[in-house]
Amino acid sequence: MFNLNFSRRDFLRSSVGIAGLTLPTFLQMRAGAGGTRRTPAKSCIIIYLWGGIGHQESWDPKPDALANLRGEFGVIRTATTGIHFSEHIPLMARHTEKLAIVRSLHHNIGGHGGALYRSITGHSAPLGNAMDRKNWPSVTAMISKFRDPNDGTPRAICMPYLNYDNGALIQGQFGGWLGAGYDPTMMRTPGGEPYGGVSRYTSHEMDLRLNVPRERFLDRQSLMQVFDRPQSAANDHESVDRFRRMATDMLVSSPVSQAYDLEQENPRIRTMYGDHIGGQSLLLARRLVEAGVPVVQVNAGAGDLAGGSGDNWDTHRDHFVKMRTRLLPVFDRAFSALLTDLDQRGLLDETLVAVITDFGRTPIINNNAGRDHHPAVYSQVLAGGGIRGGQVYGSSDRDGARPATGACSPSDFHATVYTALGIDPRTVLHDHERRPFIICEGAPLPLF
Repeated sequence: MFNLNFSRRDFLRSSVGIAGLTLPTFLQMRAGAGGTRRTPAKSCIIIYLWGGIGHQESWDPKPDALANLRGEFGVIRTATTGIHFSEHIPLMARHTEKLAIVRSLHHNIGGHGGALYRSITGHSAPLGNAMDRKNWPSVTAMISKFRDPNDGTPRAICMPYLNYDNGALIQGQFGGWLGAGYDPTMMRTPGGEPYGGVSRYTSHEMDLRLNVPRERFLDRQSLMQVFDRPQSAANDHESVDRFRRMATDMLVSSPVSQAYDLEQENPRIRTMYGDHIGGQSLLLARRLVEAGVPVVQVNAGAGDLAGGSGDNWDTHRDHFVKMRTRLLPVFDRAFSALLTDLDQRGLLDETLVAVITDFGRTPIINNNAGRDHHPAVYSQVLAGGGIRGGQVYGSSDRDGARPATGACSPSDFHATVYTALGIDPRTVLHDHERRPFIICEGAPLPLF
């Protein structure tokens, strides 16, 4: 019997690795062998790449694919022996010792709405509207159910806007059957060059820049309480009133209002994230979890897909140009800055970072120099929060078309997130009608 308590590097150097035991199998055996107790992560930052990032041009390049499939980008080495990335994420490549890359995710939903629902809730989308309380909660909302925030601090924050497709708000982004109290609080990022394309704001995205003196603001709130009367159904008024109270609390007394003021951040750190709403949103996410917000979701890309015409990951046209010049540079810089920042502050071990997307892109390059929707295999990433870096779980085949090893589902990815945060994926919760639901149908991946 060999010792399972050694590192990934030790494994690669050992006779066990040479003999052909795959790394995923080894990791599974290692997980089952027990070991030291792990402290659950305290907070979580979820980065959602709306539209479906091409796995071939990011974390799972295919240099040996057929010539008409492999694409235009080259491959670069990373900080971890044996792991290679696309050439246009060089900063991320320096951080692979912090990353667990899952290359074998798959599902069977080819449309954005259903795929977002599957990826962000772990379940298939029912027929209904975005705010239907029969929907499953998003992973962001579900995590917030198990966290008690500080006074005046929301359970969960989502920014800088919600995700739409051709003007339609997408299901799965809210608290669902957990109730309105678990809808992530929407917040606008106060700075940064916007993504190109359409990003829709509603009246419920908080902008915490206080443009009037604090005393005058409090006087206005007192007048509003005197004259305000319900103008709609009781539930609607209760929801609006809750939102108003939360906004007031955060503006005048919460550490969230201080975190929101990015002008207080070290200029060198702000520059490191990049002067773009994508980078500034991830900086704000770090400041918010540091201020005590349990879970923050950043939607990284133009908020309305609108046929893939804006700066989002739905690259049906000019895939390589958009990835090289607009999408990957912003994401590479911002995500790498977040990892550096969390690590330097000693927050990475207690903060789980999860990168989630709809699906991958087709191996076939279409007549518009684009890649189309491909849920059959794609990649996502985890870092921090007790996840062991420097590893890849699963693989796709030579052409990036199907899982080759370690096939897993969005539910398995969710179970891994919950486990990292000390949440039992088999926990049973009840909706407002007292119906029982097991929060996750998946099994945790052996990434710890």
